Amino acid sequence: MIRKFLALILIFNLTACAELQQVVNQLPQGGGVLSNADIASGLREALDFGIDKQVSKLTLKDGFYKNELVKILLPEELKKVDKALRDIGLGSLADDGLKVLNRAAEDAVKEATPIFVGAVKDITFADAKNILLGNDDAATQYLTGKTETALYAKFNPVIKNSFGKVGADQIWENLINKYNAIPFTNDVNPDLTDYVTTEALKGVYKMIAIEEGQIRNKLESRTTNLLKKVFALQD
Repeated sequence: MIRKFLALILIFNLTACAELQQVVNQLPQGGGVLSNADIASGLREALDFGIDKQVSKLTLKDGFYKNELVKILLPEELKKVDKALRDIGLGSLADDGLKVLNRAAEDAVKEATPIFVGAVKDITFADAKNILLGNDDAATQYLTGKTETALYAKFNPVIKNSFGKVGADQIWENLINKYNAIPFTNDVNPDLTDYVTTEALKGVYKMIAIEEGQIRNKLESRTTNLLKKVFALQD
């Protein structure tokens, strides 16, 4: 009886030690299975998935316009323009004005996607473990902080060019001229290129964050061995 009892204790201790060692082996320490470089690669892979699976949706027709998460609405200055035009029976023109803002964003994201891909590849996560164990959008927030200024500079001329391609510049010139011709209104001349650029970037980062959150919280979204290994550390 005593021998059986001692044997059970021995088996329990060996099992416990094995489980503890498995946990230790998974920790991203110097001699562990996953290095900081591995974790950084996993985080970059998650961001790449966000670009490939989510941002690509924004490049389709109505990718912005019919996606309530990222749809570009009118800035405050132009809401009075929209209302005034509808009040005088130009509602269809106002609708077209809103639609082409989103069309420009859809067109620009298509051209600018390689910029995002390159930015992700260039990132080195010096504090990879903290990002991994951070909020559901920690990697996206890190990407935003590191790339937003540079991406804006590259994205803005693409948006400006897209305005011409989708006819947004002509529609809005006509729309604003009609508004400015209404008696007793103050003329407006908004910088729509700046506004759409900023809103389009917000939309892109939001969609990347959505994919990051899914990978962090849904096992089925971890579709590669690296993603499974890296994000198992945060579970």
